Amino acid sequence: MDISGTIEPALQARSLTKSFGGVRAVSQVGFSVPRGSVTGFLGPNGSGKSTTLRMMLGLVRPDSGDASVDGVPYGRLTDPGRVVGAVLDGAGAHPRRTARRHLRTYTPVLGVPDSRVDEVLALVGLHDVADRRVGDFSLGMRQRLALAGAVLGDPHILVLDEPANGLDPEGIAWLREFLRGFARSGRTVLVSSHLVGEIEQIVDHVVILSAGTVVFDGSLADLRSTHPVRVLVSCSNPAALALGLAAASFTDATLGYDGRLVVTGASDDIVRGVADSRGVAVFGTEQSAVSLEQIFLSMTRPQYPSSPALPGVVPSHPGARV
Repeated sequence: MDISGTIEPALQARSLTKSFGGVRAVSQVGFSVPRGSVTGFLGPNGSGKSTTLRMMLGLVRPDSGDASVDGVPYGRLTDPGRVVGAVLDGAGAHPRRTARRHLRTYTPVLGVPDSRVDEVLALVGLHDVADRRVGDFSLGMRQRLALAGAVLGDPHILVLDEPANGLDPEGIAWLREFLRGFARSGRTVLVSSHLVGEIEQIVDHVVILSAGTVVFDGSLADLRSTHPVRVLVSCSNPAALALGLAAASFTDATLGYDGRLVVTGASDDIVRGVADSRGVAVFGTEQSAVSLEQIFLSMTRPQYPSSPALPGVVPSHPGARV
């Protein structure tokens, strides 16, 4: 707790900026990770997520700005492996070593007994293959082994970069429960992922990065409140309705899988009013909550400029932007 009486965030980034070869990868990135939370760190490929995580853990030196773990820079932690565990690359184990031997190379450094190795292998579901060579592991098994290494020192903070890569659906479900349980015990998770729909089921705090800058940092509830509802519209001419809504500054309209127009940010009354003014017959409307994936796409869309569309033509592929 700091002198103001507020609780120090588990992790904090302040104005982190980094360029590689003259290309700006991250610009003025700042956010906080609350203690006891699962915080989703979301952004399209190339948005700067991995660079940011590496700066926070002292692996990449920022051009400017700084970051802290438990209120101090990572490099000043006296026992970092007992404070924060990280999975930034699941391919770090030597292929000729067994899983057990790989983890036992770290126990003296972390100051934990060798018996801890069997505990974490059981925790991640690899106890039965503890004596198999890592080179024979699937990508998903290597991800589990990397996670075992991250929790070997029993840290109270986890930093994970795409931990679900290579996991099958059963493995992803297992990871979800593992992270939930970790946070329920009062500990903290910062998890980067492109599986936005999956992240939505476990996070309570969200940081969204787009083109190297933070576009949102707050609770999942606050993020959803900025996009409260969407309207699904069955109508005679979706293209004409979409153009009418765009003219009225409601540009977030997509063609859904079932042929209905999905409108975000406009109420049912507004949609019907625009339809009436454009001579579009509305057969029915339905309101539903906006998913995290839809919000994510709307916030990061400028990083992926669309090809010019022909006037009045609604894209035919499911979920395409109008």
